[in-house]
Amino acid sequence: MAVAAGTGDVLMARLRQGRANTARGAAHFLRETVSRVRHAGATGQLTVRADRGFYNHAIVAACRKAKVRFSITARQHASLRNIIEAISEADWTPIPYWMEGAADVAETTYVPFQHEPDTVTVRLIVRRVKPTPGSQLALFADYSYHAFITDRDGDTLDLEADHRRHAEIENAIRDPASSAAQALKYGVGLNHLPSGRFPANAAWLAVQVMAHNLARWTTRIGPGQPVMTTKTLRRRFFSLPGRITRKARRITLHLPQDWPWQNQFNSALARLRALPLPS
Repeated sequence: MAVAAGTGDVLMARLRQGRANTARGAAHFLRETVSRVRHAGATGQLTVRADRGFYNHAIVAACRKAKVRFSITARQHASLRNIIEAISEADWTPIPYWMEGAADVAETTYVPFQHEPDTVTVRLIVRRVKPTPGSQLALFADYSYHAFITDRDGDTLDLEADHRRHAEIENAIRDPASSAAQALKYGVGLNHLPSGRFPANAAWLAVQVMAHNLARWTTRIGPGQPVMTTKTLRRRFFSLPGRITRKARRITLHLPQDWPWQNQFNSALARLRALPLPS
């Protein structure tokens, strides 16, 4: 599932059969997503942010061919771990964190997928975090390390903070404040697939994605809130008790008295009604 950063809109989704590996078919999926986004009118720089499940040569090669920047969490095998441990203590820069002095970031260079003929050197940005005091991890490690490869330009601190936001997008699917695949899965349409037949489930996925995106645009245009869960939208604006009356050829919607979101509902309804009709 491809999700737009910052909005939680699903750009593209595809149902796969069986217990598919995370990266299976991901390069083709990426190429198709980029093509659709470009045909929809996007002309600026595109960036792919992904976790280590998508750390493979085919995806990086697809990004380069499509002129898409990438920021992908790296798998920490032995050789990469040696590179991280070789970073000088003077190269670590403190980053804002909930526990003062508990997180730093550093940068070095790295050549991923060295067995491939077209591999190139990229930036390797590493965040280290002290374990929470008293936790089991604190007994065995001074820091936990999180590294990603990128070909993006920019300040190390800014790129590290932006890469971490891809985890937030993974929650819109549960909570659009964060990501799109969890809002769809968490108690909504994709919590369970309804059929034992693949085509029916694929159609169900497409319908749920359309509903999800409509909900995201409704919250931005109506209430004017970029961050609102689908559950909250239903509870406050869709599933409220009301009564419709007709008098003098006029239809009136009566909503509950002392309803806490009355003004917000009326404002949202006015904004939606003011949208120009398509020509």
